[in-house]
Amino acid sequence: MLVMATVANASQGLTASGVRNAKDIRNIAIAGHASTGKTLLSERLLLESGEIGRMGAVEDGTTTSDWTEEEKHHQHSMRSSVLHLEHEGHWVNFIDTPGRSDFLGHAIAAFPAVETVAITVDATKGVQSTTRRLMKIAADRNLPRMIIVTKTDSPEADCEGVTDAIQEAFGSICLPINLPTPDGAGVVNVLEHDGSDDAGDDALFSSVHESHEKIVEQIIEVQDELMTTYLEEGEEGLKPGAVHDALEQALREAHLVPICYCSAKTGAGCKDLLHIFATLLPDPLEGNPRPFMLRAEEGGAEHEHHAEPDPSKPVIAHVFKVAADKHLGKLGVFRVHQGVVRAKMELHLDDQKKAVRVGHLVKRQGKDHVEVDALGPGDIGGVTKLDDIHFDGVLHEGHELDSLHLKPLPLPKPVFGLAIQLKNRADEGKFGTAIQKLLDEDPCLKLERIAATKQTVLRGLGEMHLNAVMERLKEISGIELDTSAPKIAYKETISKKGEASHRHKKQTGGAGQFGEVHLRVEPLPTDHETGFEFVNATVGGSIPRQFMPAIEKGIKQALADGAFAGYPLTGVRVEVFDGKHHPVDSKEIAFITAGRRAFTEAVKSAGPRLLEPYAKVEITAPASALGDLTGEIASKRGRVLDTEMIGSEQVIVRGEAPLGELQNLSTELRSLTGGAASYTLEHSHEEPCPPHVQQEVVAAFAPDHDED
Repeated sequence: MLVMATVANASQGLTASGVRNAKDIRNIAIAGHASTGKTLLSERLLLESGEIGRMGAVEDGTTTSDWTEEEKHHQHSMRSSVLHLEHEGHWVNFIDTPGRSDFLGHAIAAFPAVETVAITVDATKGVQSTTRRLMKIAADRNLPRMIIVTKTDSPEADCEGVTDAIQEAFGSICLPINLPTPDGAGVVNVLEHDGSDDAGDDALFSSVHESHEKIVEQIIEVQDELMTTYLEEGEEGLKPGAVHDALEQALREAHLVPICYCSAKTGAGCKDLLHIFATLLPDPLEGNPRPFMLRAEEGGAEHEHHAEPDPSKPVIAHVFKVAADKHLGKLGVFRVHQGVVRAKMELHLDDQKKAVRVGHLVKRQGKDHVEVDALGPGDIGGVTKLDDIHFDGVLHEGHELDSLHLKPLPLPKPVFGLAIQLKNRADEGKFGTAIQKLLDEDPCLKLERIAATKQTVLRGLGEMHLNAVMERLKEISGIELDTSAPKIAYKETISKKGEASHRHKKQTGGAGQFGEVHLRVEPLPTDHETGFEFVNATVGGSIPRQFMPAIEKGIKQALADGAFAGYPLTGVRVEVFDGKHHPVDSKEIAFITAGRRAFTEAVKSAGPRLLEPYAKVEITAPASALGDLTGEIASKRGRVLDTEMIGSEQVIVRGEAPLGELQNLSTELRSLTGGAASYTLEHSHEEPCPPHVQQEVVAAFAPDHDED
């Protein structure tokens, strides 16, 4: 029998730098599909470790994680919550993350802070769409993964069937590290027990002995020497320390994804889960390096830079969460990757030349905090009252690391939009400050002013996301908004060559205005870097060189305002080939006007086209809804690109459609599937509008004519 319980003893105490030893720290993100029990599991782990004396409930709004008023009201997580506990001499930082697709950005944002991503899977529902998405992102970021099967106490739980589904979805590298007992009251750790000891071979499904052999063989495959010893001498020849090292290697190399089972409601399996967290998962010295990028010198190429979890090295800390705290002000939550961050020290933020002073350092436990003097490599904490701190920022010592940044995270892009207006114009002064707080907190929230539609549009990941933002805005500032579907942000372009001229002549007594411009336009390739080129092809001084910037300025005005429908124009090359000037009356204003009018007329002769934005859409739904979903996409002038069956129960439908047609998709999917579907949207490209749509838009355009 192989006993692992004594393998990873903590080194105990603090280092000479006065911070916790990195070997004693474990950092874990608890992520998964919505309603798989992440928050309740976090609460149970805090209770089992003695961090809290009484277990809260999501329904009562009393959990440590979901402490904001919005989360209590909606009874689900909307942002990540940083928690900690001590177990078996180890300090475990873990992050409870949201599972709903509208708030998934907060979950992904926490990944750089941890060594391990623990994905929760509901024993009654199995592998769901977000499960797959998070497993892929964690694998792409080279993060060790484990799977926690929750709700094993439910009468509808099918632990064996879910295990089969996990292995079908993610491969044979997914193996149980423990198994639930037949009575559901606990688990048998199949890594530390082979079925021959007091625990016996008693499990709800499978065999303790066979499961033990499978996981041991999977672990030792990563080291040839260990495999040889095992084949020649059996388990008796294996040293516990060597197997533990191989286990860490198997996790780092994605050769093993452990599966464990628990019930947060009854506590079954939760003590064993704490034991796995503390003794088996990688510590900051064992985890895979984070993908930091550094440019050694200005203008040089970027290269990977590996932070070392060494307290004697210069500080590198990455900000993965920003929050507005009523008592602490603006709070930046960060992971220390190198060096020691101390209260009152001065650090640089990104490439800012002036250092910022680190005031108060805190450790978070949900909404609560405790002040600390220092945070060492591998630890997670927060710094308060730093106005410049922002999501994805890097705190560091010295200017040598000014260009250091993390490889961009695959955050979902905010495509769903609402046009907003203040209900009370008197709130205009405080709106900017209030909305900026929310933009700082949320990496997937965006506010933009659309010049083409003259609207202010708030963009997020879905209807639920933006509703939550507006609730939060009202809570922190009392500001209320009127909302409407945003107008479509079309773009103008041309499809063929065109040519025109315009003479601007104005005489009002005294010196007049005179400028004449002849120009050609032609389409640019769709992948052109800027979408605009301006060429002076005049000869013989027909237009003096000093007036060319004025002509270009007039053309750029038309590009911004639109030439035929009132929307920004792109994808055009302009060649000025002739013109006339007057030695006295030619002025800059005359050539601005002539250039603009000539360009507008040339565009109208060049096959003007109106482009509309398209979005990629991915819908996960019950397989029975496949026909309805493909019909829904087709009804929106969209195209189904492919479909993928997930087992026999679910289907993924991928397609693309005009963004304007997808504004009510959330409501329509609820109606089609009874709320069983989820979806993601991502901006894709622009395509020409159908002729009837273009005619309607152009007919509604009423340009402002300045005097000629």
